[in-house]
Amino acid sequence: MASDTDRHHMTVGVIGLGYVGLPLVVAFAEAGDEVVAVDIDWQKVAAVNAGNSYIEDVSSERLRPVLPMIKATTRYADLARTDVVLICVPTPLTVNREPDLGPLTAAARALAQVLQPGQLVVLESTTYPGTTRERLVPLLEESGLRLGEDLNVAFSPERVDPGRTDFTLRNTPKVVGGMTPACGDRAEELYARVCDQIVRVSSPEAAEMTKLLENIFRSVNIALVNELAMLADRMGIDVWEVVEAASTKPYGFMRFEPGPGLGGHCLPVDPFYLTWRAREFHMSTEFIELAGKINQQMPYHCVERIERALNDVAKPIKGSRILILGASYKGGVGDLRESPALRIMQVLIERGAVVSYHDQHVPKLHELGLESVPLDGMLGDLDAAVLVTAHPGLDYAAIAAQSPLFVDLRGATRGLQVEHLVRL
Repeated sequence: MASDTDRHHMTVGVIGLGYVGLPLVVAFAEAGDEVVAVDIDWQKVAAVNAGNSYIEDVSSERLRPVLPMIKATTRYADLARTDVVLICVPTPLTVNREPDLGPLTAAARALAQVLQPGQLVVLESTTYPGTTRERLVPLLEESGLRLGEDLNVAFSPERVDPGRTDFTLRNTPKVVGGMTPACGDRAEELYARVCDQIVRVSSPEAAEMTKLLENIFRSVNIALVNELAMLADRMGIDVWEVVEAASTKPYGFMRFEPGPGLGGHCLPVDPFYLTWRAREFHMSTEFIELAGKINQQMPYHCVERIERALNDVAKPIKGSRILILGASYKGGVGDLRESPALRIMQVLIERGAVVSYHDQHVPKLHELGLESVPLDGMLGDLDAAVLVTAHPGLDYAAIAAQSPLFVDLRGATRGLQVEHLVRL
């Protein structure tokens, strides 16, 4: 089978055309494979077919040359002619912070209607250990196909860091866990077409847990440095100076920076998948829950920091004109999911502040009824400018110098001696 596949091109199906799915679609198309790209959102389907990317990591210039290889559609029926189907649907949390497998279940049920003997199905959506075996496989077997006989299933977690250019799908090692050794072989062969290094683990559970460990590692370490930032603040120590100094240790220390809290689709959400699963095993994952608690507290601590900074220049929050710099959850991208900036703005507005914001990646905030304002000429009319998300390309030193009060929640002004400058 292997030598066959190496010579021939494959047909790859991708379900879910978001941050995870679209880069895969383009990568396989660039590798010369025909791609069937499925999403229930017709606007995404229309955009892909028109060659317009809506994701920072995939430029429209990269998408257009491979359009002949791609068929985007809302129809699952077109997946019947593929060799492989990759499932990249969202796995959000419900309002009670429990895993919402709705999108995954719906995708698996629809796929089961059109599955063909010999197809490989790989789940990429982050989820709790056991999902592939206990939830996905039984749904796929409703097709009448049997795992290991005429159906192969594997789990391979995405490792996309939105906005990053140094580590891409190609040069980031790809973790793969198959339901059987043969499933793993096929998944490894598949990803070898678009990834330089494949890391095989023994089971889907190990692969599911690997992804959660990566995210929990970040979440816990960010919480730790955020807690120290609050303590350093009370002690009158500059936490940025401390982080900087600790980072010079050449071994055994990894740099994490404090900030206004966690955002994006992974870190605030994924660790809770394991927390939820752990309850079935009569365990409570205290590190994970504590990290979540501290990181969710950070926006409120930041509001207090702004309040104290205004108080020091004899101003209340009520009626103060406050400009927020950066609304998305991380520099260089426009993703608003779980962004702490939104929480900070909401709390400031509740306390009576007159809030405006500037973000070149986010033209409008519908839920707050705000539009991004230009920076020129307005800095003098403010009571405070607050740096929440540091987008590349803005001169924070100049902005700080022109603002009557500048609150830096990201440490972008480290080493600057400007009057009226306050750091987290």
